[in-house]
Parts: sequence; structure tokens; C-alpha cells
Amino acid sequence: MSHNNRKPNMLPYTLKDFQKQFPDDATCLQWLRDYLYRDGIYCQKCEAVTKHHRVVSRPSYSCDHCGHHVHPTAGTIFHKSPTPLTTWFYAIYLMAQTRCGISAKQIQRETGVTYKTAWRMFKQIRSMLEDKSTEPLGSKGKGVEVDETYYGGRRRGGMRGRSTSDQPNGKTPVIGLAERTGSVRAFVAQDVSASTLVGLVREHVLPRHLVFTDEFPSYDGLAVRGYIHRRIKHSEKVYVSGTTHTNTIEGFWSLVKNGLRGVYHNVGRHYLQTYLNEYSFRYNRRFDVQPMFLSFIQQIEKRDVVVRRTPVMVEPF
Repeated sequence: MSHNNRKPNMLPYTLKDFQKQFPDDATCLQWLRDYLYRDGIYCQKCEAVTKHHRVVSRPSYSCDHCGHHVHPTAGTIFHKSPTPLTTWFYAIYLMAQTRCGISAKQIQRETGVTYKTAWRMFKQIRSMLEDKSTEPLGSKGKGVEVDETYYGGRRRGGMRGRSTSDQPNGKTPVIGLAERTGSVRAFVAQDVSASTLVGLVREHVLPRHLVFTDEFPSYDGLAVRGYIHRRIKHSEKVYVSGTTHTNTIEGFWSLVKNGLRGVYHNVGRHYLQTYLNEYSFRYNRRFDVQPMFLSFIQQIEKRDVVVRRTPVMVEPF
């Protein structure tokens, strides 16, 4: 089945569902509290998990024992933002509902905030979609496809294909690794040298596993490093030979490039990795039953504030 198709077992999550679950800021804040402090709120003054009550005048919770305030939004993407939580959550909903992404301009139109605010929200939401998985690829035993592509710029005369050292073109190399029927990982790279390509494979793919690539010379060192290396000869217009092909990762490249070109039009190198993270995040959850919006908001975390969890419970006086 194509990765572009929504799986039939994906639970629908409509706008009506969203509005029912998050009708106001108080509900959003309560959800955030329950999610970030699953084991209760740790009071730094009491040095224990204590009961807290909602403070009516501000988006915080106060310790029933000592009165110390805790702000669930502190250290998250909502930190010190004057934008209502309902607007933030709706922006996350909009980004999660699309297969190819949504522009900051569209978020501005949908939410009524300024473009500057929409761009900041857009950037912050995307920043939490980075893949933090340390599990190596290849465990499913169906092989890992590796390929490189280029974004931006043009070769002289409008030519396509790999860049060459004598033909600077402003293109940004991107390297992808796709586990068949599994996850994909994509990275902005400085170059497509053998040390870069083979180094990424060694970092993300289990040794002695099957790796599929095209005939690009930079992949020559994979076999001597213990990988079972299968190559497809694209230069001879051969794209599938039995189980040897790179169609999985090339399908992902097609999804990314069509989305970037159609939705965002142009993306600077500095931000390109965050866009790759967003597309990889959606792709890697294409088989999930859980709605994509819930997967998005479950990426919210405390970045600058450590949330301590302890089984100790102190009752108020």
C-alpha cells in the first residue's frame, strides 16, 4: 500500500472532536498538567509530590502545602507566549491534519493571529517533532534503503542530477535511510562523500544487515564494513531487480519534495532539517491507529525545566 494513503484503521479525529476535547484554555491547561505531571506535581519547596489546586488569576497551580506556584507551560513550546492555549492547540491540530504540511500563512488565516505569531508557532511546533529514537534500523529483517537527494538551487543550463565539485549550484544534499515497512530517517548533510554516507549507515543500521543503494561510488565501502550490500543500476534505467530497489526511500523523497514545493515553495538550508523531521514524523506513524493530532501533542515536553517524579505524597495541613 502506498505511504500516501491513510490507513483504513486510522481513527478519525474531526474538528468537532477537537472542539469537544479542548473547548477553552482551562481545559487545555488541565490536559497539559495531567500529561506533563502524570505522577503528580513535584513541589521544589516541599521537595516532594504534593497536591496542587488551580490558581484562578493565572495559568498555574499552587501547592496546597506551601503555596508554591507551578506553571505547566514553563519550558514548553508555550513558554511565555501571550497567545491563548486554544489557539496553540488549534494550530497543532491544523498541522497534524495535513499529509504534506501547512504554511504559516494558512495558520495565520485560520487562527487570526499575526503572521509573525503564526511563524513562531509554526517553528515551535515543528521543533518538537525531532526523532529521538536510538533504535537501529534493520531489526525487521527486510532491509534498509539508503539514498541521497538534493534540495534547492539549479545546475547550469537547468540540468538535473547530482552536483559535481566543478559545478557549484547552491543545492543542499539530503541523505535518507528507510527501513522497508518501517521507519525513515532523513538528514541534511554537508556532502555526499563516502565517509558521510557510510558513516550514517554505520550509525543508524545494524551491522551485517541488508542495505540497498544505487550505484553511486560513495557507497562502495559498505560491503567491506560487513553489510550485505545490494545495488540497483539506475544509470542503466533498471529500477527493480527482484527485491533489489530503492523505491521506498524514493517514494519518501517524492512526498517531501512535492510538499515543500507545493506548500512552502522555498525552504532555507537553516530550517530544512526541521521540515524533514516533520515529514519523517508523519511517515513513521502512517500505520498508527491513534489520530495524528494526539501523536503531535504527545511530543510536548519540558525542555528547560526538569520534571521530577517521586512516589512520595505530602498531605496539606
